Amino acid sequence: MENSLILSSSPHITGGNTTKRIMIDVVIALIPAIISGVYFYGLRILAVVITSVISCVLCEYISQKIMKRNITISDFSAVVTGVLLALNMPPAIPLWIVVIGGFLAIVLIKQLFGGIGQNFMNPALGARAILMISWAQHMTNWTNPANPDAISGATPLEALKKGAEVVEVIRPDYLELFLGYPVGSIGEASILALLIGGIYLLYRKVISPAIPVSFIGTVAILTFIFGGDRLFTGDFLYHILAGGLVLGAFFMATDYSTSPVTTKGRIIMGIGCGIITTIIRLYSNYPEGVSFAILLMNLLTPMIDRFTVPVSFGGETKNA
Repeated sequence: MENSLILSSSPHITGGNTTKRIMIDVVIALIPAIISGVYFYGLRILAVVITSVISCVLCEYISQKIMKRNITISDFSAVVTGVLLALNMPPAIPLWIVVIGGFLAIVLIKQLFGGIGQNFMNPALGARAILMISWAQHMTNWTNPANPDAISGATPLEALKKGAEVVEVIRPDYLELFLGYPVGSIGEASILALLIGGIYLLYRKVISPAIPVSFIGTVAILTFIFGGDRLFTGDFLYHILAGGLVLGAFFMATDYSTSPVTTKGRIIMGIGCGIITTIIRLYSNYPEGVSFAILLMNLLTPMIDRFTVPVSFGGETKNA
């Protein structure tokens, strides 16, 4: 598994990246987000991350043993899923829910569909969506375990939806959102930490900028046009900094298995994610749409690839 090939369209350039090396880079890129989570929410966050990683690795090992497949836990893909799942959890989430999330991500979404490269949606986000439906009260509890006696406030995006008279009191400013605002999922605590990790992945050429730029850019444009009381008065910067947009754009939507293989396809996916995210944020009862947007576009990835992957010389055309 260490020498697994990465799916891409032509031209194919030989490189030294293996699955394991890529996954280790992703783990390294997520370390700043883990550190910021511990800083804002306390040492319990380490328990959430460790529980999630162990449950994902064990589920991968046991399921592959049962299915009589090669054991691939050494490629670190289960570790990445565990870290991403943890970062998408509320800080006070019960650990037993984290364990269930690991089972859902690895067994139900990843291994039952063939393992790494065969899953049709991002395992961590798919598990999170199921947990949201099954245990909504726990998945929307924003209590800070470092200060459990404090009253749990609304997330920044919930505050934005509540109306001007409430927002002015509880809505954080841009600098707070950028440096760190401890209300929301663990991985959303600090945009700065996420950007450090995202830039590292770009520098290492683990991800392409196509999806993050088109995703964030589309949300910025649409929320500026439609997000205010009148056209072209929306607070687009707030929409970029609040919620899971940066986490999703850099670390979730760029998953190799569930994103298009061409630059054109990735741009289409990013734009689609941005449109769906904006619609959910502005016009639904739910304040955040990043996870659902990515999952929906994951399902459309095969169709996007069909129309954007170049046909090889002498190959069958799309209309044939």
